[in-house]
Amino acid sequence: MKNMKIWFTAGLVLLLFGIVYGYSQLHQSNDVKMKQETPKHAIPVFSNQVIDYGAFGKDVYELQGRLSFLGFYHGKLDSQFGPKTKESLKWFQSEFGMKVDGLAGPKTKLKLYNATTAWKPGMELANQGAGQADQGKAKAGNETAQTGKDKPKAETTELSPSNGMGLSENDLKIMANAVYGESRGEPFEGQVAVAAVILNRVKSPSFPNTTSGVIFQPGAFTAVADGQIWLEPNENARKAVQQALNGWDPSGGCLYYFNPETATSKWIWTRSQVKTIGKHIFCM
Repeated sequence: MKNMKIWFTAGLVLLLFGIVYGYSQLHQSNDVKMKQETPKHAIPVFSNQVIDYGAFGKDVYELQGRLSFLGFYHGKLDSQFGPKTKESLKWFQSEFGMKVDGLAGPKTKLKLYNATTAWKPGMELANQGAGQADQGKAKAGNETAQTGKDKPKAETTELSPSNGMGLSENDLKIMANAVYGESRGEPFEGQVAVAAVILNRVKSPSFPNTTSGVIFQPGAFTAVADGQIWLEPNENARKAVQQALNGWDPSGGCLYYFNPETATSKWIWTRSQVKTIGKHIFCM
């Protein structure tokens, strides 16, 4: 009888041990599965905190810097999350098809990070320098016009067309993305014309003075609205951008273009039409 109690007790202990061990293994398995199934878009960038109105510090500085890099934020990077920063963030969220709540949570921060991988802290200072250089070029151009004498071209012949406009590698990349997303099914001339329209807008006082600002201006390009801006451009798109930078403008100086088969805006039909290339009508 005594032996039976011992065996019963031992069996009960083993049973309880098996239940506890099995639960532990199941829990670990579920943890691993959850980690494997956690979507990459949930991984936060910046720090782990959600950046909200009233915040200040390095996270806000980076938020403002990246928004400014894309043309959504204008002004000094003061590291203070105020009304201007909130409106800029909501603008970004709207353009990228996200929930417009003015909060920089994990998804918003990662989307912003992926769109601005070339951004670096302090870049706004470099941009200020580029702006001063552009002012110097404009002044030199005015002096040339007033004196009627051409400046020596020896200093500029070695510069690439992209440097001539002060465009960065990221500018050229985002332009190629836009050309590919907007016109990859068009003839090469039409792709160059799309690139030329972007450059024409950069030069126009009616539009932002940066390529990112032009491309990400609300409602400006369908490829931004539907996400095709992030497709990897092919060699033709890159060549089209380069040809436009070299001075070829098949659009004839146009600032707009549209596809008559898909256009929903009545306003675009009021613009003065210049020419048709492929499926796009280019207009002023």
